[in-house]
Amino acid sequence: MKGKNITVMIADDHVLMREGLKQLLELGNNIEVIAQSGDGEETIKKAVECKPDVILLDINMPKLNGIEVLRRLKDMGQTSKIIMLTIHDAREYLFETMKIGANGYILKDSDSDSLVKAIKDVYAGKTYIQPSIASMLVDEINSKGEENKDLAKIKSLTRREYEVLTLLAEGINNKEIADKLYISEKTVKNHVSNIFKKIKVNDRIQAAIFAYKNNIKKI
Repeated sequence: MKGKNITVMIADDHVLMREGLKQLLELGNNIEVIAQSGDGEETIKKAVECKPDVILLDINMPKLNGIEVLRRLKDMGQTSKIIMLTIHDAREYLFETMKIGANGYILKDSDSDSLVKAIKDVYAGKTYIQPSIASMLVDEINSKGEENKDLAKIKSLTRREYEVLTLLAEGINNKEIADKLYISEKTVKNHVSNIFKKIKVNDRIQAAIFAYKNNIKKI
């Protein structure tokens, strides 16, 4: 019941992960899992419909990645507390999700007690960051010098690469980017590969974070 239990939604593209988390969370913790979703678009739809107290949101999801989902939910004024549940312990993931408005950040290999504590803390209005990665916050004051480097990386992009990067940041796949820009999927793959090299990232999520951090918008 809503007055007694904390209502939770689990957004992850792996069914076994969702079911496992549901069983763990509902084991006498005054937590009730009221919704589950397997991709970014479904997550937004169900978050609006169900209005859970807390959303456990995976970063790597199809259709829209978790960072884009977080950004859209915050832009829509959704009041659910959002905990990023991820395999990524990289500093840029932590800072960018917190900047957008995440209420917590926890790794998927955490024990169940930590996850329950995270849910209860953010529900109570606190911010929860897994202790093993919280030390990265100390490094934030040393990050200012990166801004000029990022500017140089952005200037190295061609107009088309910049355009592709803005679409990458939305979490959409190569075929959808190709359709939007009226170019072949192979050409998109080439652009994505060039973008990764120029901005020095290894995957699409890191590219999206780079775009958010530098406020890269559609032309």
